Parts: sequence; structure tokens; C-alpha cells
Amino acid sequence: MFARLSTYQGSPVPDGGDLTAPSEAIVKQVEDVPGFLGAYYLVDRVSGKAVSLTLWEDERSMRASEETAARIREETARREGQQVVSVDRFEVGYSTLKR
Repeated sequence: MFARLSTYQGSPVPDGGDLTAPSEAIVKQVEDVPGFLGAYYLVDRVSGKAVSLTLWEDERSMRASEETAARIREETARREGQQVVSVDRFEVGYSTLKR
């Protein structure tokens, strides 16, 4: 499994601000891309810093999604008043999720 970690910087997010609506719309754009496994969107409301983590079956799938991901990332950042700070790629060495 591979992961792409994108870091954003924007304005602080009010405590009552909804984070799910924009995130759900973004996921709908990428969920049908071959190899996509899931996504997390993490936000520090006070600083306005955010990161998105997308998970991919393999490196080939992640690399094949680069153009689509870049478009979605830039459009979303512009719409949300954020700036893309960095984009990094990793192989997932270990994962667990307790439900």
C-alpha cells in the first residue's frame, strides 16, 4: 500500500465550521480512480493547517493518479482559501484501524 500526503495552509476554521461537506465532495471525485483505497482529511482549526492522506493499492496506482490528484488538490485549495504547501509520497510500512 502507498500513501500521498498533501499539506495545506489557510485561515483558521471556526469551531462550528463543517468539515465533512467539502471532504465528501472531494472524495467523490477520486473514489473511482483505479487503486484508490481511502482518504483522511486532518485539520488544525486554530492554525488553519490541514493535511490530506490518500491511500493506494500500489505505487503504480498512486503514480497514475498524479494528474487527477494535482487538479483536485489545486481546485480545492483555491476554493477553500488554502495554499498547497507540500505533497509527499510514502510506502505504508504498517497500518491498523480499530473500529
